[in-house]
Amino acid sequence: MALTLQHTTPDGQTIHTTIAGTGNPLLCLHGHPGTGACFDPVMAPLRDRYQTIAPDLRGYGQSNTREPFPMTTHIDDLVSLLDRLEVERCTIVGWSLGGILAIELALRCPDRVNGLALIATAARPYSNHPTVSPLELGLTAIAGLTSVVLPAAPFLPAIGQRSLFRYLISQHTATAYRNIGLYGVAAYLQTSQPANTALNTAIRQRYDREADLAAIACPSLVIAATDDRHICATASQRTADRLPNSHWICYDNAAHLFPWEQPDRLRDDLTRWLEHHQL
Repeated sequence: MALTLQHTTPDGQTIHTTIAGTGNPLLCLHGHPGTGACFDPVMAPLRDRYQTIAPDLRGYGQSNTREPFPMTTHIDDLVSLLDRLEVERCTIVGWSLGGILAIELALRCPDRVNGLALIATAARPYSNHPTVSPLELGLTAIAGLTSVVLPAAPFLPAIGQRSLFRYLISQHTATAYRNIGLYGVAAYLQTSQPANTALNTAIRQRYDREADLAAIACPSLVIAATDDRHICATASQRTADRLPNSHWICYDNAAHLFPWEQPDRLRDDLTRWLEHHQL
């Protein structure tokens, strides 16, 4: 059974958070765009052994805001949330932007982090995404809306493979499109302009924490995908190479949304790592 918490930060921002399960806490940090629910395909079956804490980050989902903020504010919010929940230590699972925030939280509060699971992310992210055409944008809208109502439609992969989804997933299956329809479309529509601005500002500033990774002593799991065009697998591997206590996995035939393409595989790898380190 899930509990919904509306946490108010010291500066008055509401952070919508879903807490489910029992056991050692896993702080689940979504990407951009995203919501805490985006982890459900991977995390739901783990809630008989772990407690998942899944916030909608400031500016996303039901934590909407009209006020501008820098990326560092997310870390302030997360520390405040952990304090409210009286969680002294946790393992962080971060996907894309969420992985970057996981790194930042581990650097700021190392005594509160038992482990890091970094999914499709990097301490110095870079991409090789091609230029987007108007046709691709239009087909992406069609494929996205279709995934909401008819994720198993036989014609959907043909549309998706000509849209921007060809850079987000490699396996154009009903499973992938069902998860896009259930979680991705709503997340996109609920992402605020301040959240877009905060991320774009960090990108322009060429975010880079590679030199600081040696300070993160806790166990780390880094999982990437060979076809990821948004955060290249080579960037993720550089992160894994620089973390002192890391385990590296790279999935073939998968892209940036591989938690929705291959949720069972990711769950199995995550579970093995958690059990190995007794997290």
